[in-house]
Amino acid sequence: MVFAPFAAGYFLSFFFRNVNAVISRDLAREFELAPSDLGFLTSMYLLAFAAFQLPLGVLLDRYGPRRVVAALFCVAAAGAATFALAQDFTMLSVGRALIGLGVSGGLMGAIKAFTLWFPLSRLATLNGLYLAAGGVGGLAATAPAEALLGPLGWRALFMGLAALSVSAALGIFFVVPEKPLPGEGRPLRAQIAEFRSIFARLMFWRIVLPFVICHAAYLALQGLWLGPWLYDVAGHDRQAVGNYLFVTAGAYTLGSIFFGVTSDRLAAAGVSRLTMFKLGMAISVAVFWLLAMGVTQGLAGLLFVYGFTTISASLAYALLPPAFPPEMTGRVTTASNVLMFGLSFLFQWGVGAVLRLYPVADGQYSPQGYSTALILLAVLQLAVLAWLLPMKQQ
Repeated sequence: MVFAPFAAGYFLSFFFRNVNAVISRDLAREFELAPSDLGFLTSMYLLAFAAFQLPLGVLLDRYGPRRVVAALFCVAAAGAATFALAQDFTMLSVGRALIGLGVSGGLMGAIKAFTLWFPLSRLATLNGLYLAAGGVGGLAATAPAEALLGPLGWRALFMGLAALSVSAALGIFFVVPEKPLPGEGRPLRAQIAEFRSIFARLMFWRIVLPFVICHAAYLALQGLWLGPWLYDVAGHDRQAVGNYLFVTAGAYTLGSIFFGVTSDRLAAAGVSRLTMFKLGMAISVAVFWLLAMGVTQGLAGLLFVYGFTTISASLAYALLPPAFPPEMTGRVTTASNVLMFGLSFLFQWGVGAVLRLYPVADGQYSPQGYSTALILLAVLQLAVLAWLLPMKQQ
């Protein structure tokens, strides 16, 4: 009753996040979008998502996840309908932003609910299984979404997503039970002021920066630019692109379960979750470097390993809450999320801005442009990984 309704909404959140990688060519052709326009449009989801994270943390700690997340999914439904009916770039952008705002509580609301209903020793497992539900939504936004575009078209697809968003809101509101909140009744001013104590912790930054930079790079790729990269650098057709996106999303889903369940079991045996966090981050950064260098040999294997290990970043959601009082869990997780989705916006838009500096030939973006953009992201990931690796368990 707690897990399933939130998981259904999170499925939709991931579908919304990644579907533009499949419909990017349709949007670019119909609305005559430049690469920077396409990057800006898709990243409006991330900008609105990020902008609402700090208010969301206060709302979750003050009013609870059931009411807050149900209301937000109604906003997502309005955004999907606006996107489906859009006649120009502005209306598309508004719809995309409303979608991002509407699904902004999908993960944070669930984590808040899990900390209320389950022991913290099971948090990584619950988060992993929950992220897997989102990963299935990411899977659905690849080859299955591509198959639906032929008979339905992208506009009908988004009208269907609007109806499903309303259904998710109703399920969360009427099925998830209420539970008294820790610290209930505390003054709003005091709750907002406690963000200062979160951002003042060095431990917070050493865990959060690798998480946000590495995962934001993944979102920039899987949410938009991996599809065009597969067309323009790897030279694949539309069906193959959908299949490769499916492989990455599928690996992400499997990795969610693996890192969540395994880290809790190893923690019980004396191996810290921080060790698993470091290991997954190191492998994902190494594979990202290969993609940035334009390696296309054994591409399915590379994308599988990248998707499987990059989700290890989400162990930050299990590492952070035990270090803070239980009444602050909503604000702790949203404090990290505002950084992650803010960077995701910058990365997704920034790749398009870099590509615009290079010539476009026959509708294809320059391989040199992709290489420049991805190497910049790879350097950032390597820098934060170097800061993380010496960290000791606290």
